[in-house]
Amino acid sequence: MATDLTILIEGLRTAAANLRNGAFYAWGHHGACNCGHLLQVVTNYSKEEIQTYAHTGSGEWTEIVEEACDVTGLPLDLLITKLRSLGLTNTDIHNLEYLEDRTVLNSLPGGFRWLKRNRREDVILYFECYANVLEERAINEVQLPQFEFKTLFLPACF
Repeated sequence: MATDLTILIEGLRTAAANLRNGAFYAWGHHGACNCGHLLQVVTNYSKEEIQTYAHTGSGEWTEIVEEACDVTGLPLDLLITKLRSLGLTNTDIHNLEYLEDRTVLNSLPGGFRWLKRNRREDVILYFECYANVLEERAINEVQLPQFEFKTLFLPACF
């Protein structure tokens, strides 16, 4: 994961809010699917631009990410590089597109259950829970300085 998860956390929450507020959603559309919505937020590209860039490769996000190269600079590679720069691994990208990360699913209200990858309400819930999981992880990783406490002798105030 990234050392600074705030962009990813904020991106997930903003994408969830956009979906909740009626943003166009279509799981089969590279620019309006799960990864597409996150990319819209973190790149400021439109769904049409993402769709165009994604079509320079072939397949779904989970296939594209296996073929992408961080060096070529092709538009598609720029999208994958952006997702990776957020701290997402290929497995994370797959899990984001298919809503399959067990840690996220275990954090769902009411406990573990499978979600449908192409159901708007499930995507919103997954994005919000994923952001919460990442936020909790980041908080738990904060190293607080250790202070040495000494006994203070204060004069008696009577």
